[in-house]
Amino acid sequence: MTLIKSISGIRGTIGGEQGDALTPVDIVKFTAAYAVELRRRLPGLENYKVVVGRDARISGQMVESIVCGTLLACGVDVVNAGLASTPTTEMAVIFEKAQGGIILTASHNPKQWNALKLLNEKGEFLNAAEGEALLQVAEKDAFEFYDVDKIGKLVTKDFTDAHIDAVLADSLVDVPAIKAKGFKVVLDAVNSVGGCTMPKLLEKLGVECVQINCTPDGHFPHNPEPLPENLIELRERVVSEGAHLGISVDPDVDRLALICEDGNAFGEEYTLVSVADYVLQNRKGATVSNLSSSRALRDVTEAHGEKYYASAVGEVNVTTKMKEVGAVIGGEGNGGVIYPALHHGRDAYIGIALFLSNLAHKGIKASELRATYPPYFSSKNKIELSDKNMIDKILNTIKECYSSERVTDIDGVKIDFDAKKTWVHLRKSNTEPIIRIYAEGPTQEEADKLAQTIISQINTIIG
Repeated sequence: MTLIKSISGIRGTIGGEQGDALTPVDIVKFTAAYAVELRRRLPGLENYKVVVGRDARISGQMVESIVCGTLLACGVDVVNAGLASTPTTEMAVIFEKAQGGIILTASHNPKQWNALKLLNEKGEFLNAAEGEALLQVAEKDAFEFYDVDKIGKLVTKDFTDAHIDAVLADSLVDVPAIKAKGFKVVLDAVNSVGGCTMPKLLEKLGVECVQINCTPDGHFPHNPEPLPENLIELRERVVSEGAHLGISVDPDVDRLALICEDGNAFGEEYTLVSVADYVLQNRKGATVSNLSSSRALRDVTEAHGEKYYASAVGEVNVTTKMKEVGAVIGGEGNGGVIYPALHHGRDAYIGIALFLSNLAHKGIKASELRATYPPYFSSKNKIELSDKNMIDKILNTIKECYSSERVTDIDGVKIDFDAKKTWVHLRKSNTEPIIRIYAEGPTQEEADKLAQTIISQINTIIG
Protein backbone atom coordinates (compact mmCIF):
# COMPACT_ATOMS: atom_id res chain seq x y z
CA MET A 1 0.00 0.00 0.00
CA THR A 2 1.38 3.40 -0.97
CA LEU A 3 2.19 5.80 1.85
CA ILE A 4 -0.74 8.20 2.21
CA LYS A 5 0.19 11.83 2.74
CA SER A 6 -2.51 14.31 3.68
CA ILE A 7 -2.87 17.68 5.36
CA SER A 8 -3.42 16.02 8.73
CA GLY A 9 -0.34 13.78 8.63
CA ILE A 10 0.95 10.57 7.11
CA ARG A 11 -0.40 7.04 7.21
CA GLY A 12 0.93 3.72 6.00
CA THR A 13 1.74 0.11 6.78
CA ILE A 14 4.70 -0.95 8.87
CA GLY A 15 7.13 -3.08 6.86
CA GLY A 16 7.25 -3.85 3.16
CA GLU A 17 9.06 -2.18 0.30
CA GLN A 18 10.51 1.26 1.05
CA GLY A 19 8.21 3.84 -0.50
CA ASP A 20 5.20 1.57 -0.13
CA ALA A 21 5.10 1.69 3.68
CA LEU A 22 5.56 3.93 6.69
CA THR A 23 9.31 3.54 7.24
CA PRO A 24 11.53 4.95 10.01
CA VAL A 25 12.94 7.35 7.40
CA ASP A 26 9.43 8.64 6.66
CA ILE A 27 8.73 9.06 10.37
CA VAL A 28 11.91 11.13 10.87
CA LYS A 29 11.22 13.22 7.76
CA PHE A 30 7.67 14.21 8.67
CA THR A 31 8.42 14.73 12.35
CA ALA A 32 11.34 17.03 11.47
CA ALA A 33 9.12 18.89 8.99
CA TYR A 34 6.56 19.33 11.76
CA ALA A 35 9.24 20.90 13.97
CA VAL A 36 10.20 23.32 11.19
CA GLU A 37 6.59 24.37 10.65
CA LEU A 38 6.05 24.67 14.40
CA ARG A 39 8.66 27.42 14.55
CA ARG A 40 7.37 29.10 11.40
CA ARG A 41 3.78 29.06 12.65
CA LEU A 42 4.68 30.29 16.16
CA PRO A 43 7.87 32.32 15.71
CA GLY A 44 10.05 33.88 18.38
CA LEU A 45 9.47 31.53 21.33
CA GLU A 46 12.38 30.60 23.56
CA ASN A 47 11.19 27.02 23.98
CA TYR A 48 8.86 24.78 22.03
CA LYS A 49 6.95 21.92 23.61
CA VAL A 50 5.06 19.08 21.89
CA VAL A 51 2.89 16.35 23.44
CA VAL A 52 3.21 12.83 21.97
CA GLY A 53 0.60 10.14 22.65
CA ARG A 54 -0.09 6.76 21.06
CA ASP A 55 -2.64 3.99 20.90
CA ALA A 56 -1.72 0.40 21.78
CA ARG A 57 -1.03 -0.99 18.32
CA ILE A 58 2.02 -3.24 18.04
CA SER A 59 4.22 -0.70 16.24
CA GLY A 60 3.38 2.07 18.69
CA GLN A 61 6.49 1.93 20.87
CA MET A 62 8.79 1.82 17.85
CA VAL A 63 7.14 4.83 16.21
CA GLU A 64 6.99 6.68 19.54
CA SER A 65 10.75 6.28 20.04
CA ILE A 66 11.54 7.68 16.60
CA VAL A 67 9.10 10.60 16.88
CA CYS A 68 10.28 11.61 20.36
CA GLY A 69 13.94 11.28 19.40
CA THR A 70 13.49 13.33 16.24
CA LEU A 71 11.70 16.13 18.08
CA LEU A 72 14.51 16.23 20.64
CA ALA A 73 17.07 16.40 17.83
CA CYS A 74 15.15 19.37 16.43
CA GLY A 75 15.46 21.22 19.73
CA VAL A 76 11.85 20.64 20.77
CA ASP A 77 10.89 19.62 24.32
CA VAL A 78 8.70 16.51 24.44
CA VAL A 79 5.96 15.57 26.88
CA ASN A 80 5.47 11.85 26.27
CA ALA A 81 1.91 10.90 27.24
CA GLY A 82 2.60 7.24 26.48
CA LEU A 83 -0.54 5.16 26.01
CA ALA A 84 -3.10 7.90 25.48
CA SER A 85 -6.22 8.17 23.36
CA THR A 86 -6.55 10.75 20.62
CA PRO A 87 -8.89 12.98 22.68
CA THR A 88 -6.63 12.65 25.74
CA THR A 89 -3.59 13.75 23.71
CA GLU A 90 -5.59 16.68 22.36
CA MET A 91 -6.58 17.65 25.90
CA ALA A 92 -2.96 17.23 27.06
CA VAL A 93 -1.85 19.93 24.61
CA ILE A 94 -4.29 22.26 26.35
CA PHE A 95 -3.30 21.14 29.86
CA GLU A 96 0.42 21.63 29.11
CA LYS A 97 -0.01 24.86 27.13
CA ALA A 98 2.13 23.13 24.53
CA GLN A 99 2.75 24.41 21.02
CA GLY A 100 1.50 21.23 19.40
CA GLY A 101 0.95 17.50 19.57
CA ILE A 102 1.52 14.34 17.58
CA ILE A 103 -0.85 11.39 17.91
CA LEU A 104 0.48 8.00 16.84
CA THR A 105 -2.55 6.07 15.67
CA ALA A 106 -4.06 4.71 12.49
CA SER A 107 -7.50 4.98 14.07
CA HIS A 108 -9.77 2.16 12.83
CA ASN A 109 -7.22 0.71 10.37
CA PRO A 110 -5.89 -2.84 10.93
CA LYS A 111 -2.86 -3.60 13.10
CA GLN A 112 -0.22 -3.30 10.33
CA TRP A 113 -1.08 0.38 9.91
CA ASN A 114 0.18 3.37 11.86
CA ALA A 115 0.09 7.12 11.35
CA LEU A 116 1.23 10.50 12.62
CA LYS A 117 -1.70 12.85 13.26
CA LEU A 118 -0.57 16.41 13.77
CA LEU A 119 -2.03 19.00 16.16
CA ASN A 120 -1.66 22.74 16.62
CA GLU A 121 -1.32 24.66 19.89
CA LYS A 122 -5.08 24.34 20.52
CA GLY A 123 -4.95 20.57 20.43
CA GLU A 124 -6.73 20.58 17.08
CA PHE A 125 -5.73 19.16 13.70
CA LEU A 126 -3.74 21.36 11.33
CA ASN A 127 -5.77 23.18 8.72
CA ALA A 128 -5.30 22.68 4.99
CA ALA A 129 -2.75 25.48 4.51
CA GLU A 130 -0.64 24.36 7.49
CA GLY A 131 -0.71 20.75 6.38
CA GLU A 132 0.26 21.60 2.83
CA ALA A 133 3.19 23.75 4.02
CA LEU A 134 4.44 20.83 6.13
CA LEU A 135 4.27 18.44 3.18
CA GLN A 136 6.37 20.84 1.12
CA VAL A 137 9.03 21.05 3.83
CA ALA A 138 9.16 17.26 4.01
CA GLU A 139 9.45 16.98 0.24
CA LYS A 140 12.42 19.36 0.19
CA ASP A 141 14.19 17.77 3.20
CA ALA A 142 14.45 21.31 4.61
CA PHE A 143 15.15 20.31 8.22
CA GLU A 144 17.24 21.75 11.03
CA PHE A 145 18.85 19.50 13.63
CA TYR A 146 20.36 21.14 16.71
CA ASP A 147 23.75 20.69 18.39
CA VAL A 148 24.06 18.78 21.65
CA ASP A 149 23.64 21.80 23.91
CA LYS A 150 20.34 22.76 22.30
CA ILE A 151 18.54 19.43 21.93
CA GLY A 152 15.14 19.17 23.61
CA LYS A 153 14.25 17.71 26.99
CA LEU A 154 11.92 14.75 27.56
CA VAL A 155 9.39 14.24 30.37
CA THR A 156 6.74 11.55 30.72
CA LYS A 157 3.23 12.25 32.03
CA ASP A 158 -0.10 10.42 32.17
CA PHE A 159 -3.09 12.63 31.30
CA THR A 160 -5.92 10.08 31.42
CA ASP A 161 -7.11 10.98 34.92
CA ALA A 162 -7.02 14.71 34.14
CA HIS A 163 -9.09 14.11 31.02
CA ILE A 164 -11.63 11.97 32.89
CA ASP A 165 -11.88 14.54 35.68
CA ALA A 166 -12.62 17.24 33.08
CA VAL A 167 -15.41 15.07 31.64
CA LEU A 168 -16.93 14.46 35.07
CA ALA A 169 -16.74 18.17 35.94
CA ASP A 170 -18.85 19.22 32.94
CA SER A 171 -22.18 20.68 34.02
CA LEU A 172 -24.21 18.47 31.66
CA VAL A 173 -22.66 15.20 32.90
CA ASP A 174 -25.12 14.15 35.61
CA VAL A 175 -23.06 11.73 37.69
CA PRO A 176 -25.68 11.30 40.48
CA ALA A 177 -28.41 10.47 37.95
CA ILE A 178 -26.18 7.91 36.22
CA LYS A 179 -25.18 6.30 39.51
CA ALA A 180 -28.80 6.11 40.63
CA LYS A 181 -29.72 4.00 37.59
CA GLY A 182 -27.18 1.27 38.36
CA PHE A 183 -26.26 0.80 34.73
CA LYS A 184 -24.43 -2.34 33.59
CA VAL A 185 -22.50 -2.16 30.33
CA VAL A 186 -20.28 -4.42 28.24
CA LEU A 187 -17.17 -2.70 26.84
CA ASP A 188 -15.24 -3.82 23.74
CA ALA A 189 -12.05 -1.74 23.44
CA VAL A 190 -10.51 -3.87 20.66
CA ASN A 191 -7.39 -4.49 22.82
CA SER A 192 -6.19 -0.92 22.54
CA VAL A 193 -5.88 2.11 24.79
CA GLY A 194 -9.59 2.27 25.58
CA GLY A 195 -9.20 -1.00 27.46
CA CYS A 196 -7.18 0.65 30.21
CA THR A 197 -8.84 4.08 30.18
CA MET A 198 -12.57 3.74 29.51
CA PRO A 199 -13.14 1.46 32.56
CA LYS A 200 -11.73 4.25 34.77
CA LEU A 201 -14.39 6.65 33.52
CA LEU A 202 -17.17 4.10 33.88
CA GLU A 203 -16.11 3.27 37.44
CA LYS A 204 -16.26 6.95 38.42
CA LEU A 205 -19.72 7.14 36.84
CA GLY A 206 -20.85 4.24 39.03
CA VAL A 207 -21.37 1.96 36.04
CA GLU A 208 -20.73 -1.80 36.27
CA CYS A 209 -18.43 -2.67 33.38
CA VAL A 210 -18.00 -6.13 31.86
CA GLN A 211 -14.78 -5.99 29.85
CA ILE A 212 -14.07 -7.89 26.64
CA ASN A 213 -11.02 -7.27 24.43
CA CYS A 214 -9.63 -4.77 26.91
CA THR A 215 -5.98 -5.91 27.08
CA PRO A 216 -4.00 -3.03 25.50
CA ASP A 217 -1.54 -5.18 23.53
CA GLY A 218 -2.51 -4.10 20.00
CA HIS A 219 -3.66 -7.56 18.92
CA PHE A 220 -7.04 -6.57 17.53
CA PRO A 221 -9.47 -9.51 17.93
CA HIS A 222 -11.61 -8.35 15.01
CA ASN A 223 -11.72 -5.60 12.42
CA PRO A 224 -11.21 -2.52 14.64
CA GLU A 225 -13.75 -0.33 12.86
CA PRO A 226 -16.77 -0.27 15.24
CA LEU A 227 -19.41 -1.35 12.74
CA PRO A 228 -22.23 -3.79 13.67
CA GLU A 229 -20.79 -6.59 11.53
CA ASN A 230 -17.52 -6.37 13.49
CA LEU A 231 -19.18 -6.41 16.92
CA ILE A 232 -20.80 -9.85 16.98
CA GLU A 233 -19.17 -10.84 20.29
CA LEU A 234 -20.20 -7.57 21.94
CA ARG A 235 -23.80 -7.88 20.75
CA GLU A 236 -24.04 -11.43 22.09
CA ARG A 237 -22.49 -10.54 25.45
CA VAL A 238 -24.82 -7.59 26.00
CA VAL A 239 -27.77 -9.98 25.79
CA SER A 240 -26.20 -12.84 27.78
CA GLU A 241 -25.03 -10.46 30.54
CA GLY A 242 -28.41 -8.73 30.75
CA ALA A 243 -26.60 -5.42 30.28
CA HIS A 244 -28.27 -2.08 29.66
CA LEU A 245 -25.82 -1.15 26.94
CA GLY A 246 -22.84 -2.24 24.87
CA ILE A 247 -19.99 0.20 24.27
CA SER A 248 -17.47 -0.09 21.45
CA VAL A 249 -14.60 2.29 20.78
CA ASP A 250 -11.99 2.24 18.04
CA PRO A 251 -8.26 1.88 18.83
CA ASP A 252 -7.73 5.59 19.60
CA VAL A 253 -11.10 6.14 21.35
CA ASP A 254 -12.41 9.04 19.28
CA ARG A 255 -15.33 7.04 17.85
CA LEU A 256 -18.19 5.66 19.93
CA ALA A 257 -20.59 2.94 18.77
CA LEU A 258 -23.36 1.60 21.01
CA ILE A 259 -25.36 -1.62 21.26
CA CYS A 260 -28.88 -1.63 22.70
CA GLU A 261 -29.92 -3.98 25.49
CA ASP A 262 -31.54 -6.30 22.91
CA GLY A 263 -28.26 -6.76 21.01
CA ASN A 264 -29.19 -4.49 18.13
CA ALA A 265 -26.93 -1.64 17.09
CA PHE A 266 -27.98 1.82 18.26
CA GLY A 267 -26.35 3.06 15.06
CA GLU A 268 -23.12 5.03 14.71
CA GLU A 269 -25.01 7.90 13.10
CA TYR A 270 -27.28 8.08 16.13
CA THR A 271 -24.52 8.37 18.73
CA LEU A 272 -24.18 12.05 17.83
CA VAL A 273 -27.94 12.47 17.37
CA SER A 274 -28.73 11.23 20.89
CA VAL A 275 -25.99 13.29 22.52
CA ALA A 276 -27.10 16.39 20.59
CA ASP A 277 -30.69 15.80 21.70
CA TYR A 278 -29.56 15.83 25.34
CA VAL A 279 -27.30 18.86 24.94
CA LEU A 280 -30.04 20.85 23.17
CA GLN A 281 -32.47 20.09 25.99
CA ASN A 282 -30.12 21.94 28.31
CA ARG A 283 -28.22 24.42 26.16
CA LYS A 284 -29.41 26.41 23.16
CA GLY A 285 -27.30 26.77 20.05
CA ALA A 286 -26.49 25.43 16.62
CA THR A 287 -25.30 21.97 15.62
CA VAL A 288 -22.91 20.86 12.87
CA SER A 289 -22.09 17.61 11.12
CA ASN A 290 -20.46 16.83 7.79
CA LEU A 291 -22.31 16.48 4.50
CA SER A 292 -22.19 12.66 4.62
CA SER A 293 -23.80 12.42 8.07
CA SER A 294 -27.43 11.57 8.71
CA ARG A 295 -30.28 14.02 8.25
CA ALA A 296 -31.48 12.90 11.69
CA LEU A 297 -29.26 15.50 13.39
CA ARG A 298 -30.88 18.25 11.36
CA ASP A 299 -34.37 16.97 12.26
CA VAL A 300 -33.59 16.77 15.98
CA THR A 301 -31.90 20.18 15.96
CA GLU A 302 -34.85 21.85 14.25
CA ALA A 303 -37.28 20.09 16.63
CA HIS A 304 -35.47 21.95 19.42
CA GLY A 305 -35.92 25.21 17.52
CA GLU A 306 -32.23 25.52 16.67
CA LYS A 307 -30.22 25.81 13.45
CA TYR A 308 -28.30 22.97 11.81
CA TYR A 309 -25.26 23.52 9.57
CA ALA A 310 -23.29 21.14 7.34
CA SER A 311 -19.55 21.19 6.69
CA ALA A 312 -17.20 19.47 4.29
CA VAL A 313 -16.11 15.98 5.34
CA GLY A 314 -13.19 15.89 7.79
CA GLU A 315 -12.89 16.69 11.46
CA VAL A 316 -11.01 19.95 10.93
CA ASN A 317 -13.80 21.14 8.60
CA VAL A 318 -16.46 20.27 11.17
CA THR A 319 -14.67 22.11 13.97
CA THR A 320 -14.04 25.14 11.77
CA LYS A 321 -17.76 25.37 10.97
CA MET A 322 -18.66 24.84 14.62
CA LYS A 323 -16.55 27.81 15.64
CA GLU A 324 -17.96 29.91 12.84
CA VAL A 325 -21.60 29.36 13.90
CA GLY A 326 -21.03 28.99 17.65
CA ALA A 327 -22.29 25.39 17.73
CA VAL A 328 -22.91 23.76 21.11
CA ILE A 329 -22.52 20.23 19.75
CA GLY A 330 -21.35 18.65 16.52
CA GLY A 331 -19.36 15.84 15.01
CA GLU A 332 -19.44 13.16 12.37
CA GLY A 333 -21.79 10.30 11.67
CA ASN A 334 -19.11 7.69 12.38
CA GLY A 335 -19.73 7.96 16.12
CA GLY A 336 -17.56 11.05 16.51
CA VAL A 337 -18.93 13.47 19.11
CA ILE A 338 -17.38 16.96 19.32
CA TYR A 339 -18.42 18.88 22.44
CA PRO A 340 -16.77 22.32 22.40
CA ALA A 341 -17.45 23.02 26.08
CA LEU A 342 -14.69 20.44 26.70
CA HIS A 343 -12.55 20.71 23.54
CA HIS A 344 -12.85 20.74 19.76
CA GLY A 345 -12.09 17.08 19.06
CA ARG A 346 -13.99 13.81 18.65
CA ASP A 347 -14.16 12.29 22.11
CA ALA A 348 -15.77 8.97 23.10
CA TYR A 349 -15.32 9.73 26.83
CA ILE A 350 -17.53 12.83 26.89
CA GLY A 351 -19.76 11.08 24.34
CA ILE A 352 -20.61 8.17 26.63
CA ALA A 353 -20.93 10.41 29.71
CA LEU A 354 -23.49 12.61 27.94
CA PHE A 355 -25.28 9.60 26.43
CA LEU A 356 -25.66 7.92 29.83
CA SER A 357 -26.89 11.22 31.28
CA ASN A 358 -29.54 11.32 28.56
CA LEU A 359 -30.51 7.69 29.14
CA ALA A 360 -30.74 8.26 32.91
CA HIS A 361 -32.91 11.35 32.52
CA LYS A 362 -35.24 9.71 30.00
CA GLY A 363 -35.64 6.63 32.20
CA ILE A 364 -36.05 4.30 29.22
CA LYS A 365 -34.11 1.48 27.58
CA ALA A 366 -31.51 2.18 24.91
CA SER A 367 -33.71 0.61 22.22
CA GLU A 368 -36.63 2.80 23.31
CA LEU A 369 -34.43 5.89 23.17
CA ARG A 370 -33.32 4.97 19.66
CA ALA A 371 -36.96 4.64 18.59
CA THR A 372 -37.64 8.27 19.56
CA TYR A 373 -35.36 9.56 16.79
CA PRO A 374 -36.26 9.89 13.09
CA PRO A 375 -35.47 6.64 11.24
CA TYR A 376 -33.07 6.93 8.32
CA PHE A 377 -31.23 4.29 6.32
CA SER A 378 -28.06 4.66 4.29
CA SER A 379 -26.61 3.17 1.12
CA LYS A 380 -22.85 3.45 0.62
CA ASN A 381 -21.36 2.75 -2.79
CA LYS A 382 -18.37 3.61 -4.95
CA ILE A 383 -17.42 3.59 -8.61
CA GLU A 384 -13.86 3.02 -9.79
CA LEU A 385 -12.91 4.99 -12.87
CA SER A 386 -10.28 4.14 -15.46
CA ASP A 387 -9.81 7.86 -16.13
CA LYS A 388 -9.70 10.10 -13.05
CA ASN A 389 -10.03 13.13 -15.32
CA MET A 390 -13.69 12.14 -15.73
CA ILE A 391 -14.49 12.88 -12.08
CA ASP A 392 -15.04 16.62 -12.41
CA LYS A 393 -17.18 16.12 -15.52
CA ILE A 394 -19.35 13.63 -13.63
CA LEU A 395 -19.79 15.91 -10.63
CA ASN A 396 -20.64 18.93 -12.78
CA THR A 397 -23.11 16.99 -14.91
CA ILE A 398 -24.96 15.58 -11.88
CA LYS A 399 -25.00 19.03 -10.28
CA GLU A 400 -26.60 20.55 -13.40
CA CYS A 401 -29.06 17.70 -13.71
CA TYR A 402 -30.46 18.35 -10.23
CA SER A 403 -30.11 22.13 -10.13
CA SER A 404 -33.78 22.49 -9.13
CA GLU A 405 -33.08 20.67 -5.84
CA ARG A 406 -31.03 21.94 -2.89
CA VAL A 407 -27.43 21.42 -4.06
CA THR A 408 -24.28 21.86 -1.93
CA ASP A 409 -20.87 21.79 -3.63
CA ILE A 410 -18.40 22.63 -0.85
CA ASP A 411 -17.20 19.01 -0.89
CA GLY A 412 -18.11 17.14 -4.04
CA VAL A 413 -21.83 17.42 -4.79
CA LYS A 414 -24.67 16.79 -2.35
CA ILE A 415 -28.28 16.87 -3.48
CA ASP A 416 -31.03 17.19 -0.88
CA PHE A 417 -34.50 16.08 -1.96
CA ASP A 418 -36.23 17.79 0.94
CA ALA A 419 -39.75 16.82 -0.06
CA LYS A 420 -38.80 13.13 0.17
CA LYS A 421 -36.34 13.55 3.08
CA THR A 422 -33.65 11.85 1.00
CA TRP A 423 -30.20 12.94 -0.10
CA VAL A 424 -27.22 11.70 -2.09
CA HIS A 425 -23.61 12.82 -1.73
CA LEU A 426 -20.92 12.29 -4.38
CA ARG A 427 -17.29 12.74 -3.35
CA LYS A 428 -14.05 12.00 -5.11
CA SER A 429 -11.25 10.17 -3.32
CA ASN A 430 -8.08 12.15 -2.64
CA THR A 431 -5.87 9.13 -3.30
CA GLU A 432 -7.66 6.93 -5.85
CA PRO A 433 -9.69 7.35 -9.08
CA ILE A 434 -12.91 6.66 -7.19
CA ILE A 435 -16.24 8.43 -6.72
CA ARG A 436 -18.06 7.57 -3.49
CA ILE A 437 -21.86 7.69 -3.60
CA TYR A 438 -23.63 7.90 -0.24
CA ALA A 439 -27.42 8.08 -0.12
CA GLU A 440 -29.94 8.21 2.71
CA GLY A 441 -33.69 7.88 2.97
CA PRO A 442 -36.54 7.06 5.38
CA THR A 443 -36.36 3.43 4.22
CA GLN A 444 -33.53 1.21 2.99
CA GLU A 445 -35.39 0.75 -0.28
CA GLU A 446 -35.52 4.51 -0.91
CA ALA A 447 -31.83 4.94 -0.08
CA ASP A 448 -30.79 2.08 -2.36
CA LYS A 449 -33.07 3.26 -5.19
CA LEU A 450 -31.63 6.78 -5.07
CA ALA A 451 -28.05 5.51 -5.04
CA GLN A 452 -28.70 3.20 -8.00
CA THR A 453 -30.35 6.03 -9.95
CA ILE A 454 -27.25 8.18 -9.54
CA ILE A 455 -24.93 5.26 -10.35
CA SER A 456 -26.86 4.61 -13.57
CA GLN A 457 -26.53 8.27 -14.53
CA ILE A 458 -22.79 8.18 -13.86
CA ASN A 459 -22.41 5.08 -16.04
CA THR A 460 -24.24 6.91 -18.82
CA ILE A 461 -21.90 9.88 -18.49
CA ILE A 462 -18.87 7.59 -18.61
CA GLY A 463 -20.29 5.94 -21.70
